[in-house]
Amino acid sequence: MIIFRKIWLLWAVLLFLLMMGFNLLVLFLNSAVFSEERALRYNIWWLHHAFTNVFLPLIGVFMVVEGRDQLDPSKSYVIVGNHKSSLDFILNARAYPGGYQYLAKQELQKIPIFGWVVKKMCLIVDRGSPMSRARSVVMLKQKLAKGISIFIYPEGSRNRSSEPLGSFYDGAFRIAIQTGAPIAVQTITNIDRVAGPDDSWLQPGVVRIVWETPIETAQLTDADIPALRDKVASMMTSRIMEVRK
Repeated sequence: MIIFRKIWLLWAVLLFLLMMGFNLLVLFLNSAVFSEERALRYNIWWLHHAFTNVFLPLIGVFMVVEGRDQLDPSKSYVIVGNHKSSLDFILNARAYPGGYQYLAKQELQKIPIFGWVVKKMCLIVDRGSPMSRARSVVMLKQKLAKGISIFIYPEGSRNRSSEPLGSFYDGAFRIAIQTGAPIAVQTITNIDRVAGPDDSWLQPGVVRIVWETPIETAQLTDADIPALRDKVASMMTSRIMEVRK
């Protein structure tokens, strides 16, 4: 069984690289032909709803999404989700009905080829620079006003422990409060049944993803960040533990 899982992982990696080559061509052409804003919207749609719709079935990974009807297509959100595997960002995109940009670390731009995609598709923040963070809030408000949601992993990086979640940073919740955007909480509950620890294997299966009722932040202040952070962590933990019982 473990040999099959490793072969399946190799198939998924090769397919991803092959399809990303084609995706890069699409992104480049859109960027060359259309204005920056239109190209971004087209590229988001392509990656989130065309690429994912083909790639996931070809690797045998299917999704059951609950609570998506609670999201208002006319609104933009600060989206938060748990992060356990390299497959997450593809599942995140497929589970959301609209389009969003990831908030990404500046360091990701340095990765060959992939860094170009990050620069074009993500919002970059230098977390070590107070000035960069201040500019980011203005930029995020502009993006949200244009109807583009923002996705942030509050754990900061992948949770490689056996705990349901890693520790949460305050950033996502501070951004939501400062921009007044509602928080959409997405939890992948059983990724460990499909992907092995540290991406050591992959197998076909069904992943369950749950959306909670969005949390309004318009009346909150920075003093509410700890309670908001703990509330979201509790929501996600409860969903993850549902399938561990």
